[in-house]
Amino acid sequence: MKKALERLDYKQMLGIVFGSLIYGIGYSWFLVPYQMSPGGVGGIAQILNHFFSLPVGMISLSMNVPLFIISFLMIGKTFGARSIFGMIVSALSIDLMSFPFLHKIGIFPDLAPYTHQFHGQDVLALLHPDDMLLSAIAGSVTLGIGLGIIFRFRGSTGGTDIPVALVKQKTGISVGSAYWVIETLIILAVCITFQDPKLLIWAYINLFISTKMTDIASEGLPYLKGVYIISTEAIQIKNEIYEKLNRGVTIFKAKSGWSGRDLNVLLCVCNRRQVGPLTDLVKSIDPDSFVILNDVYDVMGYGFKSRVLNLQDEKTIEQIHADLEAAKQIHD
Repeated sequence: MKKALERLDYKQMLGIVFGSLIYGIGYSWFLVPYQMSPGGVGGIAQILNHFFSLPVGMISLSMNVPLFIISFLMIGKTFGARSIFGMIVSALSIDLMSFPFLHKIGIFPDLAPYTHQFHGQDVLALLHPDDMLLSAIAGSVTLGIGLGIIFRFRGSTGGTDIPVALVKQKTGISVGSAYWVIETLIILAVCITFQDPKLLIWAYINLFISTKMTDIASEGLPYLKGVYIISTEAIQIKNEIYEKLNRGVTIFKAKSGWSGRDLNVLLCVCNRRQVGPLTDLVKSIDPDSFVILNDVYDVMGYGFKSRVLNLQDEKTIEQIHADLEAAKQIHD
C-alpha cells in the first residue's frame, strides 16, 4: 500500500510539472509579450513587471506566499503539499519557459525570428503582433489546458482563490460575484497601466477561453447524455431501452401541469453514440413524446466510470475506520 501511494504521488507530481510547463508556455509565449492577461495574480505580475522589469514568474510566486499565509490566518483554509508544489512550479514555469531562458540553455539558439516590435519596444513572442487575435486564442487555450492538467493531478496555482474567499467571507456575496469583482479590478488595472482600452476586450476573451479549456482539460468533454422522456407510452419505451440499448432507466412520478393527469417521466443516461438510436426508438413508439437531452460530465454508478476530481488527500482504510469510530462515540 505504501509503495502504491508513493507511485501515485510521483505520478501526480509529474502531472503537475507537465501542466505547469504548458501553463508557462501560454503566459510566456503568447500573453505576457502583448500585455494580455485573463486577470488573476498573473495580471498583477504583469503590472509589476512593467514598472520594475522583474520576472513575471518570480513576482507571481512572491505574491502567492503572503496569500497562502493570509488564507491560513483569516480563513483557516489549509493546502496540501501538492497545492503548494503546484503553486511553486507553475509560477517558476512562467520564467523557465520564457524565450530568454530557453535561449540561455540553448533550446532557441537564435531569437531573431521571435523578436518583434510592439508599441515601439522589442518583445519576444512566438507570433507576430499582426496575429494578436491568434496569440490571444493560442495563449488562452494553452493556459487553460495547463491549468486543467494541474487540477486533474490535484494541484493548485494559488492566485485569486484566496482573495475571492476573503471577499465572500467579509461581504457575504456569492463566489461567482466575488470572482467577477476581483478579476475585473485586476483587468482594469492592467488596462490603466498599459493605457490600452483594447486590453479589456483581450482580457475577457482570454478569461472566457481559458476557463472553458480548464474545464475540458480537468474534467474532459461531456461524453454522456442525460435523456428525459415524457410519454404516455413510458412503460413500453422503458422495456425497449432495456432490450435494445441495454441501458438502465429511472421512472419519476409526475403530474401534467396542463391537464393534471398523472405521468411517468423516464430518465436514461447513455453514451453519445446511443442518442440517435434512443431518440429513434422513442419516436417510433410515441411520435408525440417530449424528449429533453442534457450534457452529462460525470456519472457514478454501475456501468459508468466516474471522472470526478478529488482534490483532497485520499484516506487510508485505518483513517476511515478511525473516523467511523469517532463518529460512533460522538453519537453515543
